[in-house]
Amino acid sequence: MASLARTGKPEVDVAKKPQHVHRTITSTKSSALTGKLEADVEIKASPEQFHDMFANKPHHVHRACNDKVKDVICLRVSGGRSVPLSSGVLCMSKKAKELIEAVDPDKKLITFREIEGDLLEEYKSFVITIQASPKSEGSGSVVRWTMEYEKLHRGIDHPQTLLQLAVDISEDIDAHLAKPN
Repeated sequence: MASLARTGKPEVDVAKKPQHVHRTITSTKSSALTGKLEADVEIKASPEQFHDMFANKPHHVHRACNDKVKDVICLRVSGGRSVPLSSGVLCMSKKAKELIEAVDPDKKLITFREIEGDLLEEYKSFVITIQASPKSEGSGSVVRWTMEYEKLHRGIDHPQTLLQLAVDISEDIDAHLAKPN
């Protein structure tokens, strides 16, 4: 189940949603140019498995959703620590490069900052945080995607299609993790 949220306003059902998926959108902005979008996605994989894909195996993300992410490159930085930099073609028309800014294995949280690509033609800054938490009941996880951004001008739309892409990527990764090795 996926729940989309732009934090702040009362929830509104999104039209044309599949019967088995519940999606809501809420909205708050700190100014006309800044915003925050959130999506919660229920998956069958454990928080550890999902987090591991982004934190330790980012090069596997494109295998799980190769129609959405075309490539992932890992760069090595000083001190011998490998810092992933994902570089991909999203939805066949957008290019993005993200630097992993923070990884918290205990909270199953990872934060990416856009450093290059098509998104920065419309947004001054764009930060994506992904956190996987255990479901309150039963097995599986709830993955929360948070996108915080500053638009270059008021004519730029909020990135709701990118949030939907994040939901789709979560579902593809979940299906990939469910496959036998």
